[in-house]
Amino acid sequence: MPTTEHDIADARIRVGDEVVRARRVGPGAVEPPGAAIVLLDDTTPDRLEALARYWRGLHAPPAPPDPRVTPQRRQRLRQMLRAIDARLERQSYRAIATVLFPKHPIEAASWAGDALRETTIRLARDGMKLVHGGYRELLKRPRKP
Repeated sequence: MPTTEHDIADARIRVGDEVVRARRVGPGAVEPPGAAIVLLDDTTPDRLEALARYWRGLHAPPAPPDPRVTPQRRQRLRQMLRAIDARLERQSYRAIATVLFPKHPIEAASWAGDALRETTIRLARDGMKLVHGGYRELLKRPRKP
């Protein structure tokens, strides 16, 4: 059966545990309009904001940065990932701190009480949480009950 410009078929899309009905436009369609399905739940405001950023990125690239991730948080995330990569390579916390904080002298004698030691340990610990599924929490905004 040849396709026409207006071939349409019903489709069911699984999103998590939900099944959403949608319409699919066949290959004969010319420039079909895009569509987005936004689930209505506690994270709807975040989804709508992400959709708006995506749309702006399509029409006036590049997409604006995500306001939920501040520059400080972005820097800390980079440090966390570097720390966890180094820990997985069996590097010591002191060696990691030397690379992450090159402007701060790290003395062997004072390392046990150094504030950078605690910071480096926290970065590695929080990085491991990201690796074990915590990345899902990155873009959630704190909400008031």
